[in-house]
Amino acid sequence: MSDTPADVLLAIHTHALAGMLDVPRHFAKWAALAADEDHPDFDLSEELFRSCLVGGDEALSTLWSRHLTAWDFAEDPQWAPSIPARTDERRAAVYDRLRFGADLRKALDDVVPVAKIPGPTVITREFTPWYTPERAAARAFYWTSYERKLRAKGWSDAAIASLDEASRAVVERLTDPEQPAARQAKGLVVGYVQSGKTANFTGVTAKAVDAGYRLVIVLGGTLNLLRAQTQRRLDMELIGQENILRGADLTDLDSLVGVDYVGDDDADWDEFVRHGARPSVLGAFDIERLTTRDNDYKSLAQGIRALEFEKREPTRPLHDPANLHHAAARILVVKKNKAVLTKLVKDLKQIHGLLGELPALIIDDESDQASVNTLDPKKWEQGRTERTAINGLLSQLLGLLPRAQYVGYTATPFANVFIDPGDDEDLFPSDFLISLPRPSGYMGVQDFHDLDLSIPAEERTFGNSREKAHIRDVHDCADDRLQEAMDAFVLSGALKLYRAGHGVDDGPFRHHTMLAHQSVRKDDHADLALRINSMWHQAGYSSAAGHGRLAALWASDFAPVSEARAPDLPAPDTYEELRPYVNAARQRIGSGGQPVIVVNGDSDRYFDQLNLDFDRTPHVWKILVGGTKLSRGFTVEGLTITYYRRTTQQADTLMQMGRWFGFRPGYQDLVRLYIGREETLGSGRSARTVDLYEAFEAICRDEELFREELARYAPLVDGRPQVTPAQIPPLVAQHLPWVKPSARNKMFNAELVEVRSPGVWEEPTAYPEDPDALRHNTECWAPILGALSHAPVSLSVDRGPQYEARVGTVSHGNLLSVLCDLRWSAAEQFSPHLEFLLDAGREAGKIDDWFVIAPMQMSARRNEAHILGHGPFSLARRRRRRGPLFGAVRDPKHVAAAKRVAGATTLIGNATVEQHVRPRRGALVLYPVVESEPRIVSDGSVDPRDLVMAFAFVAPQSTAQGARPLVRFRAIDSTRAQAAIIDRDDVRS
Repeated sequence: MSDTPADVLLAIHTHALAGMLDVPRHFAKWAALAADEDHPDFDLSEELFRSCLVGGDEALSTLWSRHLTAWDFAEDPQWAPSIPARTDERRAAVYDRLRFGADLRKALDDVVPVAKIPGPTVITREFTPWYTPERAAARAFYWTSYERKLRAKGWSDAAIASLDEASRAVVERLTDPEQPAARQAKGLVVGYVQSGKTANFTGVTAKAVDAGYRLVIVLGGTLNLLRAQTQRRLDMELIGQENILRGADLTDLDSLVGVDYVGDDDADWDEFVRHGARPSVLGAFDIERLTTRDNDYKSLAQGIRALEFEKREPTRPLHDPANLHHAAARILVVKKNKAVLTKLVKDLKQIHGLLGELPALIIDDESDQASVNTLDPKKWEQGRTERTAINGLLSQLLGLLPRAQYVGYTATPFANVFIDPGDDEDLFPSDFLISLPRPSGYMGVQDFHDLDLSIPAEERTFGNSREKAHIRDVHDCADDRLQEAMDAFVLSGALKLYRAGHGVDDGPFRHHTMLAHQSVRKDDHADLALRINSMWHQAGYSSAAGHGRLAALWASDFAPVSEARAPDLPAPDTYEELRPYVNAARQRIGSGGQPVIVVNGDSDRYFDQLNLDFDRTPHVWKILVGGTKLSRGFTVEGLTITYYRRTTQQADTLMQMGRWFGFRPGYQDLVRLYIGREETLGSGRSARTVDLYEAFEAICRDEELFREELARYAPLVDGRPQVTPAQIPPLVAQHLPWVKPSARNKMFNAELVEVRSPGVWEEPTAYPEDPDALRHNTECWAPILGALSHAPVSLSVDRGPQYEARVGTVSHGNLLSVLCDLRWSAAEQFSPHLEFLLDAGREAGKIDDWFVIAPMQMSARRNEAHILGHGPFSLARRRRRRGPLFGAVRDPKHVAAAKRVAGATTLIGNATVEQHVRPRRGALVLYPVVESEPRIVSDGSVDPRDLVMAFAFVAPQSTAQGARPLVRFRAIDSTRAQAAIIDRDDVRS
């Protein structure tokens, strides 16, 4: 190393930080100790340190980024008790321990900002901690190697620390692989569609094998293409070259015959992890692959001997530490295929004794596909559970491996959550449920919808509206915009090539795809592909007419969107400047004379013929037409334009169809979704029109509400969980009331009794449909309507939008008398909230009264009517989105004032809002809703049978009760309090 001041400073800091052993300490002392022998007179002042940071010393900044980020993310460290991770307070605690001055702190904050990203949300049973930081650090060979690989791929320190935290949350809830008693743990990890769940389970696998798990079975999809993708990812980023070669000499071509990747000159071989030697030579342990890139599990390669573990201490079991940490690990990546899993189960049955000693981990990717037991329980033989083939084989695997842990991964959790938790052989996540945070750079449902955007529709632009930027409506009319979607595909491809030619990394542009998803029927796929192919050849992309069409689309759509959404990326000033790249994009897409690929086969042979392996094909620039095979586990790389018109009634199916979700580095602004707004669902008399964009928004709200609730209930209270996984089904059933236990003679043992929500906007949606019930509810609200001001007032908070409303104040008792008498389509949805409000009224000093807000519309198209002689009031148009349930009832601009009155925000309101703020006052927003054109009688009143009196409320912060849990359940059968499912006949009074 040279002896420049920067190099010397880096060396001293490196040694000082290493000596601290992951705990921030008095840095000047440790730096002096590190410099004492070789550089005793070196300038160790904070001024030099700061000047190097400000001057852009990249190596020094990288070193401190790694350590500061690790300390920011540290979970409950002893040196910062009770200070939350990833906060300014945690960073200040780090600086205090390092004893840094204010100027240096500012310089470090500028170079390494605090990554204020959420951590994973964990719902868990109580467990025995075993995976301590000390134990994890003592054996971390494969995790350390994986971490280096991620850094080489360009992952940030914060992203790696986030993955470290989330994967640790999984591993620490598995059973200690060294413990004498066999125990199985079952959990579920909920990510987002195409959001990098594979990185998490690769991290979990690395940590698990380091800790002592010696058999890992990864269930990687239902097609060999998907299985091979997973195998390749694990081989490249975790298992590594030396474990693949198994001693083969890279210079001896004969010895490489049949060896994966290197044997057939895989272009990415140099990107595979290198450990430096066989891990067993380096003091760790090898990983033996029982499946390869091209070969799924067929039989144990060397017979039963493939699972014979050599024991250093033959008289001790394999799970004894003396044996466990010297044994090689085995990894299989297998399809969810009946024949494959049957062979595996058959082979394992021939191994006696050892399986009871073998710590095993089963990772189930896309665990809601094929794994869930979907047979109709009504058809089960009495006293015997019948299972679908894959579910039954997984249950057999768990039966053969008493030390096996099961971890499912999914982006659509509802199917897993509602597996019968009373069936111990099944896959219900009885030990933990972990919701992963939304990763940075990910485009999900929220990026295509203006959820809770308070900007009026007429003021929305490409810059402030996600819908205007990315969504292109398709209506059921003559122009279905398919030609425009194809033009957008060509144009976006040209813009990618332009960017690559002007200094943007072209790695993310290797593949460029369009997805057309219109039907589940194969005949329809063929017809659509033929139509697109014909349109392509008639589009005239090299003609003046074609260029004129593209130039118009560029000027009206892509140029303004990119200017608003990606101003820092290079962009052409004119279409003529882009024109050469249009020609290049056209040639790539049309290569081979076929721009369209139909993807709807069921067999591996079919997919092999498509040449659609994104890992092994240099460039895929094609239009993909398909159905289910494109919607589950299959990652469509480079997806930029989607044309989507398929209908389905299943929420999880619809969510998985969202292949337009994912990471779009360097081209988020180019992504477009052409989606049906008037699609026909069903046929004959039952046919109805569906807005697919609104359907996705409803799903988004359901899933985000699910995640938000998990986050609210995840913190421990007095060291104990507020909610356990077995209590999640009735919690979610509050929002999806039709979800019930699988068998008619079963019921959830946990009944949700109370949901406490001080300072939280709560919005019931299960209003009745029966006209008499609607009239009854309207009449219940009459006293409240009569208490509201006749003259509207203006409400606003901070710099937010202002709106008019009729307002008034009612006592808590008067409001409760209304709420207690209301009727619901699903009473269980509101009853836990009502219990909270009743309980708050029983205790003095918790709540006095409510500020009621009835917002008034100001647009020229507003609907107004008198209600039972009061008013007039504005009538809001809303639709039920899921059975009897409405979607969002609120208007986003109404939320802030209600929260301010209830003391849930410190933002200051206008004079009207502030004069109504009281310490023990809640806020209620009333929405008279009509679902169709209202019937207004001659006196200007609305028929109460046409009126849904919807509302939302924010309880005051005064209703918070210390460390009391936010949710309360009642065990219907108190003698079996831990049981999630019970027989109805067994219910005890």
